[in-house]
Amino acid sequence: MKRAHLLDNNIGLEWPNFASTQAIADIEAVPIRKRLAALSTYEALRIGASHDPTAMAIQLLPNSSPDDEPIRLTHGQFFAGVTQVANALHALGVRQGDAVSFLLPLLPQAFLTLFGAEAAGIANPVNPMLEPWQLADILRAARTRVLVTLGPTPNADLWEKVQKIRHELPDLRAVLVVGGTEVATASASEASTRVGEGLNAPIFDFESLVSAQPDNLLVSDRHIDPDEVAAYFHTGGTTGTPKLVRHSHLNQVTQAWAMGLMLRIEPGERVLFGLPLFHVGGALTQALAYLCCGGCLVVVSEAGWRSQAAVSNVWRLVQAYRPRSFVGVPTVLVAALSVSVQDADISCLKRAAGGGSAIPVAVGKAYTQMGMPVIEVYGMTETSSVHVMSYEDRPIRLGSVGQPVPYARVRVVKIDAHGKLIGECAINEIGVIAMAGPGVFSGYLSEIHNKDAFVEPGWVNSGDLGRLDEDGYLWITGRAKDLVIRGGHNIDPQPIEEILFTHPSVALAAMVGRPDPYAGELPVAYVQPKPGQAIDSSELIDFVRERTPERAAVPVAIYEIQPMPLTGVGKVFKPALRLDAARRVAESLLADAPLGKGSLVITSASHPLHGSLITLRFKDMTTADKADLDRFVKQRLGPLTIGYELVWE
Repeated sequence: MKRAHLLDNNIGLEWPNFASTQAIADIEAVPIRKRLAALSTYEALRIGASHDPTAMAIQLLPNSSPDDEPIRLTHGQFFAGVTQVANALHALGVRQGDAVSFLLPLLPQAFLTLFGAEAAGIANPVNPMLEPWQLADILRAARTRVLVTLGPTPNADLWEKVQKIRHELPDLRAVLVVGGTEVATASASEASTRVGEGLNAPIFDFESLVSAQPDNLLVSDRHIDPDEVAAYFHTGGTTGTPKLVRHSHLNQVTQAWAMGLMLRIEPGERVLFGLPLFHVGGALTQALAYLCCGGCLVVVSEAGWRSQAAVSNVWRLVQAYRPRSFVGVPTVLVAALSVSVQDADISCLKRAAGGGSAIPVAVGKAYTQMGMPVIEVYGMTETSSVHVMSYEDRPIRLGSVGQPVPYARVRVVKIDAHGKLIGECAINEIGVIAMAGPGVFSGYLSEIHNKDAFVEPGWVNSGDLGRLDEDGYLWITGRAKDLVIRGGHNIDPQPIEEILFTHPSVALAAMVGRPDPYAGELPVAYVQPKPGQAIDSSELIDFVRERTPERAAVPVAIYEIQPMPLTGVGKVFKPALRLDAARRVAESLLADAPLGKGSLVITSASHPLHGSLITLRFKDMTTADKADLDRFVKQRLGPLTIGYELVWE
């Protein structure tokens, strides 16, 4: 009989029941390193493949259609391919501590490269949609030895980007090109003898080089220590030295183990996969977890969920591939709700799960009504992805991100101006969220970023504000950091503010997130004009668009403000701007409210539990008007991630 959890040394035939906290205590009584059945991603993948080598590991849908003939890899083929990629990289001189960067869509070669690079050295998955200068910064910071990328392809500019930046990568020794036989300059037989630097680095055809390697053993004979670095993941802003998070093999296998346990992933189980591999949610929470547990990734398209066809076909894909979990960032969950289920059989779905930004309560309720409890997750790149989530065996509180997974620890603390711990917050008191556990990273690659990374040794500063209630549920109420999270995409306001400051009419500028029912947040900017100058918001938006490489970071609106709210030391007081943005979006969404002969005044203010609260003051309303307005407000403001209250006067 099969064990419940392939990655666990101790769990028997039954999954634990987490209705009682004793189940967690029993699990944590065994040290994590003894509980894990593997201590490196390579060995974890070996376990996943050994359960049934003939079972499907990856199925890629070329056209995002349930009628597609998928590109298939069995677990046996996948693990053999990972081994061959590791051996090919070793032949190119990659050793422990050497970074292999890759710029690829969701092709099978991307998955093979991610885990093959971790078996040979260090994987560095990079967002291929970044601009060339951003790519160069990240690849250079990682000291990239080998770069894997897409060859010349219609409607894709990756190869052109690589050509522009190769001369800026002094540590580069080789380039592997997927689908690039026409640009390859070296043969597989030259892998161990031909070297170059930057622009002179030899170019190899990925398939030719990899297929020439043995697939049954690592020729390096490498023994991977669990504390060795497995990967770098870039995070944060795009100015200055890139922030590269270092993940150990223990960090990553712990994440895969935890997700296997919490989602009860069984061998052969399928999941619709559409998150990018440069995001920890895609690389670890889904890809590594399902593959190590013997599951199957049904890749919805090379572009993932960015394919409109994948979203349009979502329920037909569910019917065809029968996943038990529907997993995506909140924007995907919201988009799927707009697709009619029609006669599709989606009874296989037992849950919806998502994170990256807050899931609106209204969205959670909609999925619950469809028979799928919503499992909201919370974590960060620095915690190897999910650190806190809802337990299905316990009451799910919509709006809360749940409770720490086994071995994870969470505190809400008070910190001083230097980011140092000065005390613990009381129950339901808002403070800074700090996290510890075997999934938490040891620090950034560059020491310059480690100064304020931890509130004390082992406890990472999330930069988020939240509270813990009396039952240990975590509620996110805001961000201490200024990042705007647009559909799970982190946007650093500083580069946009710097662009605005260069405009001749602008004296002060600040960008914040405005609540949005689809994206969670959208970037908006506030500007104070110079004396005697006028602000044209449309012209300013165009001004920013022409000067920023991040299209998602362009403000959707720019508001003139006079004067800019400032702190006592002269810094822009962004909480006041966020409150104003929340008020503005409420006014916009309720502009056509059925007021009859009554009136409405909308205000926003800080709140001890919600972080911010919209107050709707209705005056001179009849009883019938009140009932209609209550329904109207719930429909319009319910999808937002901010609290609101109705006051009748």
